[in-house]
Amino acid sequence: MAARTKTTAKPRPSYRCTECGAQLLKWVGRCSECNAWGTVEEYGAVPIRTTAAGPVSAPAKPIGQVDGQVATARSTGVPELDRVLGGGLVPGAVVLLAGEPGVGKSTLLLDVAAKAAGERHRTLYVTGEESAGQVRLRADRINALSDHLYLAAEQDLGAVLGHIDAVNPGLLILDSVQTIASAELDGAPGGPAQVREVAGALIRVSKERGMATLLVGHVTKDGQIAGPRLLEHLVDVVLSFEGDRHARLRLIRGVKNRYGATDEVGCFELHDEGIVGLADPSGLFLTRRDKPVPGTCLTVTLEGKRPLVAEVQALMVDSQIPSPRRTTSGLESPRIAMILAVVERHGGVKLGKQDIYTATVGGVKLTEPSADLAIALAVASSSTDTPLPSNLVAIGEVGLAGEVRRVTGVQRRLAEAHRLGFTHALVPPDPGKVPAGMKVVEVADIGEALRAIPGRRPRSKPRQEAVTPAQQGAQALARARAQAPVAAHPEELMAGWEPVDSDELG
Repeated sequence: MAARTKTTAKPRPSYRCTECGAQLLKWVGRCSECNAWGTVEEYGAVPIRTTAAGPVSAPAKPIGQVDGQVATARSTGVPELDRVLGGGLVPGAVVLLAGEPGVGKSTLLLDVAAKAAGERHRTLYVTGEESAGQVRLRADRINALSDHLYLAAEQDLGAVLGHIDAVNPGLLILDSVQTIASAELDGAPGGPAQVREVAGALIRVSKERGMATLLVGHVTKDGQIAGPRLLEHLVDVVLSFEGDRHARLRLIRGVKNRYGATDEVGCFELHDEGIVGLADPSGLFLTRRDKPVPGTCLTVTLEGKRPLVAEVQALMVDSQIPSPRRTTSGLESPRIAMILAVVERHGGVKLGKQDIYTATVGGVKLTEPSADLAIALAVASSSTDTPLPSNLVAIGEVGLAGEVRRVTGVQRRLAEAHRLGFTHALVPPDPGKVPAGMKVVEVADIGEALRAIPGRRPRSKPRQEAVTPAQQGAQALARARAQAPVAAHPEELMAGWEPVDSDELG
């Protein structure tokens, strides 16, 4: 009798997505979890393991008995950054700050490093993109020097961990996470595996020591944070640093925050001496003039919870080409095209043969619908060459039927406008409580809004042209059909119908 031989199954290779870390049983071109293409790689067999119960670091206790004082936020010294973080940096929290090159990330964090450094809370600033001497030059320029601020230029993860053991900081700033690499892994710095290993090691050290960590992240050409998406899941807070490099305004928005709300916005101004927070940034979005000019209108937008008074401008000139230009700056082109159609159809403003340019002041980008009414009034003001009152703000969303819809936070917007000295406002119906001393006019549609503007010249009637004999015959036929009995077919009912101008209905 032949002896039986026991065969063991050959371990099957496994596949993993380098973008999100999902494990798959076979290779596919597109990951089923994050929908990324070309990120699935083979990394070996998946061993079957059973984990036995082991010792615990601390016994579990009721949540009411957990000491919450150890997680109290500490101020960074920059009030605008504290606003977005939810009060400050929580010990052990890991924050990822991402933004385009040249927006001012390193300048802001160097200022934060100097202001947050103290005798009991040292700050360690690790740069992987510049030398220590280059960072010192920037610190001299923005006056970010402190005896408790330590600076190191490293690109190896082991060296960074060594500096942490030597300095024992309360705040670690790493600029940037894509420039640090671990010698235990293959691959260039900034790769998915390297970024995952560096971020994981720093997160473990931060939680063990109760050390707050600020990581600088690069972005891709489409504005996404570079590296694996797993990085955003690992950290506690994700902040986006935005701003046009040709403008002074910089905004920090919260994308993810485990310790606070994500609807707060921090405003900063970048200049030669560094970057400073703006507690009242509305002045950057307004143009001071002695007399009002046509084509301008003011509105109040909400950036998170913060109301900001912004100015929109419109310019109309006779077009020299068959297809008139429609150019925007700081506004969304599809939204402007819709508003222009509503103004022409329901407002009676002729825009067909005009080049129209619309823009905002100060580099602010208006994306919410509450600026629709102000844009429509600016276009109408430029068309009729009639300036709007300088103490007027317009708030409201404009629909395709010409109606003015309500928006959120009208009372907060009116309170901000009244604080800055504006006395009149055009708003949708039912605005709620109005600040004392402010005159608010409720408008239901774009026609009412245009009629509410003081001093607006009425639209001139179209010139009567000569009527040809063929047109006279068609008019006679239409009058005969109007006097005839009601037709039985819908086509005959619509044969004599002519559109009526909205102004004639009044």
